[in-house]
Amino acid sequence: MNNSIQTIPFTNLVLAFIPVIVVIVIIWKWGLGYKRSIYAVFRMLIQLLLIGYFLTYIFESDSSLIVIAVLAVMLFTSSWIALHTKTIPRRVLYLKSFGAISIGGGIILLLITQGVLNLHPWYLPSYTIPLAGMIFANAMNSVSLAVERLEAEINRNVPYEQARIIALRTSLIPITNSLLVVGLVSLPGMMTGQILSGVSPFIAARYQIMVMCMIFGSAGISSACFLALVRSNFTTKEKNI
Repeated sequence: MNNSIQTIPFTNLVLAFIPVIVVIVIIWKWGLGYKRSIYAVFRMLIQLLLIGYFLTYIFESDSSLIVIAVLAVMLFTSSWIALHTKTIPRRVLYLKSFGAISIGGGIILLLITQGVLNLHPWYLPSYTIPLAGMIFANAMNSVSLAVERLEAEINRNVPYEQARIIALRTSLIPITNSLLVVGLVSLPGMMTGQILSGVSPFIAARYQIMVMCMIFGSAGISSACFLALVRSNFTTKEKNI
């Protein structure tokens, strides 16, 4: 197999923004607040270009302290972004979001890097940082869906225990759907990237199995922990309704 991966020229990369522009135009026509979408796309572009240069420096430095600092930034940021509540301030739930993602994401990251992959050194940046990004991002999305659904159900006067079940089920819908279609409808990012870079599909499949297990586990554990930790916040609110 060809072990080299094709470099995408910036002029060609511009073509990828055509469907993005189409969607933004639709959002604008439908009056859904197109400025937020433009901001999100612009921020994505800047962040990814910067992280490309930043990761090159991290990989070359081979420093455990730098890797730990990057993981901390990921954790603090994902814990904040996960919260989109309307009635309870973010600062009230932040530590609980942080704790939930730390438990769900941290345990899974430790298991994958030190158990499944058995990395040497333990902080190997080229593996630890990308895997941590996938784990924390999925945990963040799961917690975000959980808190949004929990708040909506509590506002509809649904008892907390029932609302919690609905919230957990909702938070797991995206990853559950991914498990159902992987290999049949989609070839996920890691597997596609490895195949494009010349890795055997059999080896790529093993890595993708690992990835699917870790994101399902981190999503479910983080959501469950968060829903347990915020019980007092929402049961108090439930009594006041």
